Amino acid sequence: MIIITGNLDILRIEITSLFTMAKFIKSPSIIQAAGTGNKSIQEYFGHVNSNTSEVSIAHMKSPEGWIEPGQCPKFNEYTVVLKGKLKISTKNEDYLVTEGQGIMTGMNEWVQYSTPFEGGAEYIAVCLPAFSPDIVNRDE
Repeated sequence: MIIITGNLDILRIEITSLFTMAKFIKSPSIIQAAGTGNKSIQEYFGHVNSNTSEVSIAHMKSPEGWIEPGQCPKFNEYTVVLKGKLKISTKNEDYLVTEGQGIMTGMNEWVQYSTPFEGGAEYIAVCLPAFSPDIVNRDE
């Protein structure tokens, strides 16, 4: 007989990791973006493309003039700008994030992303836990 004591969630994660195998992604899933304009979202990891809820990783291409609704997500978002310039607004400040720069927005923080600049922006977004429409909490 085996008696297990302690945090069962940690044990579940450790047992699950014993059976986790490499997950090769041949191509991303294209996801419809919220907001104005024709923003391209290519999800490599997340709920849609890899069936993972721990993290989402997506390549974004936002055209000039794109703006999304404000949101108060239940995840941290890590953004690295590859090309162009991205505007990120919080309740307290506006940030202009340019090529080679990054920003992290915190869980439960109101935030709004946009590309009001010539040429738009291309960037990588990583969300922990993974992005989901159920936890993004967009403004109405």
